[in-house]
Amino acid sequence: MTNGKINKSALFAGSCFALITTAFTFSIRAGILPQLAAQFNLTGEQLGFINLMFFLGFPVSMIIGGLVYHSFGPKRIMQVAFVTHTIGILMTIFSGGYVSLLASTLFIGFGNGCTEAACNPLIADAFAGRDMNKMLNRFHMWFPGGIVIGSLISKLMTDLHLGWQAQMWVTMVPTILYAVMFYGKTFVVSEEAATSSLSRHFAAMLSPLYIFLFICMAFTAITEFGPNQWVSVIMSNSGASPMLILALTTGLMAVGRFFAGPVVRLLGQTGVLLTSAILATIGIYMFSTVTGPLAYVATVIFALGVCYFWPVMVGTVAQRVPESGALGMSIIGGIGMFSTAIFQPFIGSWIDSARTEKAAAGLTGGALELAAGQATLVNMIAFPSILIVLFTILFFWQRKATFAPAAAGH
Repeated sequence: MTNGKINKSALFAGSCFALITTAFTFSIRAGILPQLAAQFNLTGEQLGFINLMFFLGFPVSMIIGGLVYHSFGPKRIMQVAFVTHTIGILMTIFSGGYVSLLASTLFIGFGNGCTEAACNPLIADAFAGRDMNKMLNRFHMWFPGGIVIGSLISKLMTDLHLGWQAQMWVTMVPTILYAVMFYGKTFVVSEEAATSSLSRHFAAMLSPLYIFLFICMAFTAITEFGPNQWVSVIMSNSGASPMLILALTTGLMAVGRFFAGPVVRLLGQTGVLLTSAILATIGIYMFSTVTGPLAYVATVIFALGVCYFWPVMVGTVAQRVPESGALGMSIIGGIGMFSTAIFQPFIGSWIDSARTEKAAAGLTGGALELAAGQATLVNMIAFPSILIVLFTILFFWQRKATFAPAAAGH
């Protein structure tokens, strides 16, 4: 541990505000997509590529940060996070069109990945021992919790006819707060400096179970982030508030993760994953067919389905492939975000194709947008449906194992 007094409370608070920044860039950006499309005359596919940059920057910086954590240090990683967050947010606010939105979103995603790479081991080192799991869970609650706050702020500002630039300025508030809280602080650095062999980690990551989980993570992430990221576009004419749907989803996810331990002990890790895939499939199917208040019922089912995906997948890697180490968990998180990035343009093109098809059938206005959105959601049902098959295989593959509670995650 470095010399000097360690202010654990300040480090933890700064980490939480950094994660709130990540959540705000996710939820507020989702809320302003329609305004960006209108101002810059963007197609659904172009919006998809903008989303791709957000999810592409995240895994790249997270994996790099995980590899250099001990040599570069958490303090410098968070300094990079602050710089890239600030550049990305300001570039978005003063954007002149599609290309600058692509670049600015990549910077924001890079800052978010740096936050993930630095804060997880920072908190684990600061609260090593009995309090570590509790503090990691409290930290990770601020991702869905921050999305709730950001979604409500976006809805309120949109209802007050405040532009998307004003909404993006809001994301600078937690950014400045975490920089202030970290400024001048002595960071916790583990005395264990890369003593374990990277070759041993990579060997474990070539095991059949890790490769299988790697594939599963690609589908769990897009099942969670696909509908959430496009909710303002897809559900804008459903008779339900898209931002309230996003806030309800993430609010339920935050509560669900608070009680994750008892749920995983009851069902086991693979039981939770299989049940989650079934609920997510039902939820997305309902989204594709219902309108009005029933959309909120679909939201509850969907939220219960996706709420445990990320933490239980990370926990399964930790419990089932421990030799992969922290790098293995970083790679799992990275493929989740990378998968989400890759699928964004496809989702955008699905919306464009469905819009063209429904327009040819004579639909116009809100009815056209609703039909196109619901047709896109039908395509998204494929993601959790594939997971039902994969997690059924995993359930029987691992049925004799003893499962411990999952680690914290998104």
